[in-house]
Amino acid sequence: MAGGVGSRFWPFSTNKQPKQFLDFLGTGRSLLRMTFDRLEGIIPTENIFVVTNKYYKEQILQQLPELSENQVLLEPLRRNTAPCIAYATYKIYKMNPSAKLLVLPSDHLITNEKEYTKVINAGLDFISKEDVLLTLGMKPTRPETGYGYIQMEMGSSNLRKVKTFTEKPNLEMAKIFVSMGDFVWNSGMFLWRADVIIKEFEKYLPELADKFESGNDVYNTVEEQLFIDKIYPLCQNVSIDYGIMEKSSNVYVMQADFGWSDLGTWNSFYDISDKDGNYNVVNGNSLLYDANNNIVILPKGELAVVDGLDGYLIARNNNVLLICKRDEEAKIRQFVQDAEEKFKDEYI
Repeated sequence: MAGGVGSRFWPFSTNKQPKQFLDFLGTGRSLLRMTFDRLEGIIPTENIFVVTNKYYKEQILQQLPELSENQVLLEPLRRNTAPCIAYATYKIYKMNPSAKLLVLPSDHLITNEKEYTKVINAGLDFISKEDVLLTLGMKPTRPETGYGYIQMEMGSSNLRKVKTFTEKPNLEMAKIFVSMGDFVWNSGMFLWRADVIIKEFEKYLPELADKFESGNDVYNTVEEQLFIDKIYPLCQNVSIDYGIMEKSSNVYVMQADFGWSDLGTWNSFYDISDKDGNYNVVNGNSLLYDANNNIVILPKGELAVVDGLDGYLIARNNNVLLICKRDEEAKIRQFVQDAEEKFKDEYI
């Protein structure tokens, strides 16, 4: 899934170049490319499909030249994750009704790729034998308020049935969840067979299922894009979590620990980044005086002089300079909305 904007990473993530296409970590590879490379040895290249917004087609093919155009599924507009997953599922089902599907966001960070491969292969083996929906839950390392949580049924196994889903909690609740020991972070990564998830779509999102099922004769033909362009505006704007996962009684979670971050916010970027002696994360040239706990991100060749700031985000990209308190970064979405309202798409 590579169609999101990642507005919380503005001004680096923009409508024209969302965060999945950026080299956030300075490795020479974008988050999208890292996600693709991580699948080597797990899924043959010809079996990898990317669902994205139609405006990003060329960026996808440029960063992933191994893919054919048929492997890049183009959404005419954003409708959240349920339609995105339904589109890919019905297309793949037409090719192989018993296909095992691994559904991944394109903008996550994973540091222990060996353990990741082990977990994914174990999950694929499980869904090949069981008619269930499987999600990956990350072992929490702190009371994080930026993630959703999954409560597992009691037991000692790292693979258990899901008891409850909880949206992003406040800090007090997050502390309780972590202390209880039966809660994991909701990673947004899923494994299931095509035939199994289609039955769940038919049960819990029947209108959506009917729309995509009506295209069974056009998937993988020259008429596919015209069909998608026609039905997508009529699809519900709904997430797979809300539409199916939270309602189904057929969901299991595999607890894992492979150095995962969804890189959803600047503070999550801060958490995984190297810091100087005063706990600043700096990318670019800078002179810091009496400055602590800051994020300073600049284009190459530019200099920032920072004096007396504690806990700030200072980020400049192209024609936008953002300075705000790190603990108030939730306001960034509002900044983006205000900039769009006042200046149209000039700065977003």
